[in-house]
Amino acid sequence: MFGRGRKTNRRRVESKLSTWRLPRINLPWRGRLKTAFAVALLGGALFGLFRGAQLVLDRPARKLVVEGTFQRVTPLQIEAAVMNGHDAGFVSTDLGELRRRVKAIDWVDRVNVGRSWPDTLIVRITEHQAAARWGENGLLNVRGELFTEQAQHDFPELPRLAGPHGSEREVARRYLAVRGKLAEADLTLQSLSMDERGAWLLVLGSGQEIRLGRREIDERLYRFFDVVAPALVNELKRVAYVDLRYTNGFAVGWRETPSTAITAVAQLRDRG
Repeated sequence: MFGRGRKTNRRRVESKLSTWRLPRINLPWRGRLKTAFAVALLGGALFGLFRGAQLVLDRPARKLVVEGTFQRVTPLQIEAAVMNGHDAGFVSTDLGELRRRVKAIDWVDRVNVGRSWPDTLIVRITEHQAAARWGENGLLNVRGELFTEQAQHDFPELPRLAGPHGSEREVARRYLAVRGKLAEADLTLQSLSMDERGAWLLVLGSGQEIRLGRREIDERLYRFFDVVAPALVNELKRVAYVDLRYTNGFAVGWRETPSTAITAVAQLRDRG
């Protein structure tokens, strides 16, 4: 007899090993690189478009229009300053450089430079307004700025101001402050100066010296206009100088013996 056959235990053996794959690496710079590349392409295209338009539009500037009220400056001077070495086109013209050239001309205070399509440059100027002479040949404008040191004309109708180098604004401010007071007292100014020590001297239109010294200038000017000028109104032509360098008063120097004696209020001389 044949024995009962043994059953064979067949089971499917599956591998426990999982399939091995390379890990996925996230590369954020790839997206950024694409963006940067796209921006660069766009920028290059825009720059090329701009340069192309500039070449088309940058035609020669054929006309110059000069505007302003001309008293000391001529349009020919403006034209010469603009055209000196100028070979740029309408678009490529350096307006700032043109402005600097025109501003360097004597008597030119303010300058505006612009373009008008298709081929015109426009220059508008404002001249300085002279308010006083400075030193021998200089001129100050209404802001107290020294705008020329070699004036071609003397301008005798303007007062003469003087002072150490760099004191132009300070002396001009003092002049502007006293100008109204002089007019109220029916007086004119010939000159106003400050010396190297800081001492001030005012000379009236009729030649009288008003010695103010170095200190308390405002107080001494008030004293002159409130006390001295009214007291000397009838004798001013005979006065050579008024010395205000006193604590509370003044002294008068005469060109000749006055008909009526004027006595200074103060007895103590100030040192400044």
